[in-house]
Amino acid sequence: MNLGQKIRKLRKEQNRNLSDIADACGFSKSLLSKIENGKTVPPIATLVKIAETLGTKVSALLDDHDESGTIFTTKETSMDHLVKTEKGYSFFAFAVERQDKLMQPYLFVAKKGETTKTPLSHTGEEYIYVLDGVMKYIVGNNQFTLSTGDSIYFDSLEEHRLEPITDEVRYLAIFTQSKMNE
Repeated sequence: MNLGQKIRKLRKEQNRNLSDIADACGFSKSLLSKIENGKTVPPIATLVKIAETLGTKVSALLDDHDESGTIFTTKETSMDHLVKTEKGYSFFAFAVERQDKLMQPYLFVAKKGETTKTPLSHTGEEYIYVLDGVMKYIVGNNQFTLSTGDSIYFDSLEEHRLEPITDEVRYLAIFTQSKMNE
């Protein structure tokens, strides 16, 4: 089952319509319909909002498995399964099989001139570590230039966005995830 089908299935299991979820997330019914029909892949911030509204986690939307313990991922797996979003970057979510985790690590690849300038915002905290390349990262009214080996940690409710300076930037991002029953 793909991402959109999982979202639709959860929404229908909860007897909620497109407007219920879209309104709670703060975006249009049309966008949610496109996501559910597989016509667009939303940015992580949008997935976080959908997951929270449906009472689940992003990892549950991305994978059907529920494993515990240690999850091993090869370099080939992460690079071969990058998902391109509508915001101009690609991502891979690590350890989606483990749905009881408190944080969600991602690999992001962003190309110069392809990312949108629309800021993102979602619950939790975020840590970013640049693996390769240089980018500007804007958090609220502050702008940072991050190069290979640099990192930033911030409250992800603050609006944030990135602008690659080099042709491509690869970075690790770790988002905290709240427990659904708290």
